[in-house]
Amino acid sequence: MDHLQAEKPADLFAQHLALSIPALLLGGAYLSQYGFGLYPCEMCWWQRYPHFAALALAFMSFFAPPRSLWIALAGLSIFISGAIGGFHAGVEYGWWEGLTSCSSAVPADVDPMEAIMSAPIIRCDASPWDLFGISLAGWNFLISCGTGVLIWALLAKSSKAS
Repeated sequence: MDHLQAEKPADLFAQHLALSIPALLLGGAYLSQYGFGLYPCEMCWWQRYPHFAALALAFMSFFAPPRSLWIALAGLSIFISGAIGGFHAGVEYGWWEGLTSCSSAVPADVDPMEAIMSAPIIRCDASPWDLFGISLAGWNFLISCGTGVLIWALLAKSSKAS
């Protein structure tokens, strides 16, 4: 029965959103990093991890039942990235304090001091770029939370119709 539900337009749209939005956001993040030199801070990385999970979950929805569960979990993962982005944007705008701890892994064969000195220093409380006064973290908040809610709404609409 779940296979038939995935054929409904609302389910298909939710499924494609769950796959395409994280892919586009991650693509934009890597393009800005490697193409334009906007290196991520620690909280920027935190926002990427749920998008990777969402991609895997959305991919699973094409092959493993129950599809609606995989799509819903992908939507949750996308929403979590948005929530992290909202926290990060608040730190950037000075609405609240960010986390004081910052860490990075250094391979055993690399001198830690050399790794620290050669790495770009990226502050979590400074926005390197914005559009219409909204930082990248703010845009991730808006897009990801909106997409997560839209995915759940589409799935709810589809389940009520069956």
